[in-house]
Amino acid sequence: MPKLPRRNDSASVKARQEALGLDGEVTSFDVAPWASAAESVTGVAVIPVSVAQLRVSLGDYELDDDGAVIETGRGNEDVTVPLAHTEGGLTASMQRGARAVAESGAFRTYVVADRITRASCFVCADAAEALQLARWVESELPAMRDWLRTADLPEVSRRAVLREAKTHVVGPMCHVLWRWTTGDAVGPNMMTRNAYVLNMGYIMERAPVRPARAILEANMGGDKKPSFEFFQQGHGKTVLAEATLTDEAIRRVLRSTADDLIELAWAGTHGAVASGMQSVAFTPASAVAAVFAATGQDLGMVGTSSMAHGVGRRVDGGLHVSIRFPGLEVGTVGGGTTLPYAREWLELMGCAGSGKVYRFAQIVAAAALALEISASAAMATAGSENFFRAHHERGGLR
Repeated sequence: MPKLPRRNDSASVKARQEALGLDGEVTSFDVAPWASAAESVTGVAVIPVSVAQLRVSLGDYELDDDGAVIETGRGNEDVTVPLAHTEGGLTASMQRGARAVAESGAFRTYVVADRITRASCFVCADAAEALQLARWVESELPAMRDWLRTADLPEVSRRAVLREAKTHVVGPMCHVLWRWTTGDAVGPNMMTRNAYVLNMGYIMERAPVRPARAILEANMGGDKKPSFEFFQQGHGKTVLAEATLTDEAIRRVLRSTADDLIELAWAGTHGAVASGMQSVAFTPASAVAAVFAATGQDLGMVGTSSMAHGVGRRVDGGLHVSIRFPGLEVGTVGGGTTLPYAREWLELMGCAGSGKVYRFAQIVAAAALALEISASAAMATAGSENFFRAHHERGGLR
């Protein structure tokens, strides 16, 4: 293979393109605006972006001094959501679900919690030392917060605030789940820097026992992987979205009935349990991935961000539906959100820049619930005929 230059200056980009024999669409764009997003940028991949329109009751939120999420206001809005994908039928289905909700009222969304975590581990001589270290870490938390806040170190991010530490001892290992808030950024880079400094500059230097090894990330949380820890305790923004569908909207817009949807939920929930599935939902990853791709989010986080727990319940005159996302890893500043296209799509939703991340998380949850509603209605028809026809007619290759 040819040895390629690795810089992102224009000469290196051109040299890579020529060495690989690339031309046409993948090299027709000026990649300079994207050069800061990745290494060895060589071209672009274009994904079509469609839009869906949702009516949502959105909450205004802020953190109190202890890091709890507090609602400060609420209002109904019509929001246009960008969806970058190549999945035939996705946008039409989401719009159908949104229409059924709009004719019944509106989506209602709530931010429940905000924490991002890094799961470190300290390997000790034996279990006794690991237990001693765990007790010390838990007791030392206020001092560690103060140390990070006042440490004059270039590696430390002031935006990442240490909130809690959860310990778990197994054998000689003391696992520590550091829990942070990171403002409007997703925060993996800043919390990684802070956790490393805390591990090496505080614990390894001051702990009453000397661990043989410190590991920055040891998988107790499930970074970029679905896990029970994140499903239960959250990772990123924990958000609820709900709606009440009228029987008339279910019949006329969704071409289904509340009873059929309840039957599908019953079968689907037990199927999820039988498979050991880490979610109880229909297809949240499709909606989450489409919004993430349009807005410059980390696509590796779709796996954890799409973990969801959907619920349906018969009520007088209709059906109440809701979905819980324990770990939406979203940001409105930093990373890919600074890229030109991503910024514009975030601005379309009123979600670009500081002070917008809780709004954005709620819109993602509402969009996913819209798709859940419509896809479930298609599957709930006799023999799931509507679901079959949607894929047959919009599925591309024959």
